Amino acid sequence: MIAVVQRVSSASVEVEKKRCASIDQGLLILVGIEDADTQEDIDWLAAKVVNLRIFNDADGVMNVSVKDVGGDIIVVSQFTLHASTKKGNRPSYIKASKPDVAIPMYEKFKDAVTQELGKPVQSGVFGADMKVSLLNDGPVTIVIDTKNRV
Repeated sequence: MIAVVQRVSSASVEVEKKRCASIDQGLLILVGIEDADTQEDIDWLAAKVVNLRIFNDADGVMNVSVKDVGGDIIVVSQFTLHASTKKGNRPSYIKASKPDVAIPMYEKFKDAVTQELGKPVQSGVFGADMKVSLLNDGPVTIVIDTKNRV
């Protein structure tokens, strides 16, 4: 799994001009799933993103997590994170899981993040044409690949 974690002052997701997710302070997490991903990847990544100390403490130092600040999370599926650009100019998405594998993994990831955070997360709509808006705070953007955790 690959995740792009963005610390936001606000974020929202619209599908067909209808808002389906909206938060103030928190994280916007774009997640890409591949066939090699397992429940272990889901559990590790969920714990990692919820406990990342990327919010400022009272001294202005990034030392507290989204959970510590009472922030919210939006999770958005994004197969393009697995784009291969080695050959030519048209990216290949062969490494990204097809919906029959990706949808259950995506739902399990949202559930795991909810469990770690202690409150429901919001999300986009899997496979939909989404309009994602955010006000990146910092900016703080971190890319995490569960295949590089060792």
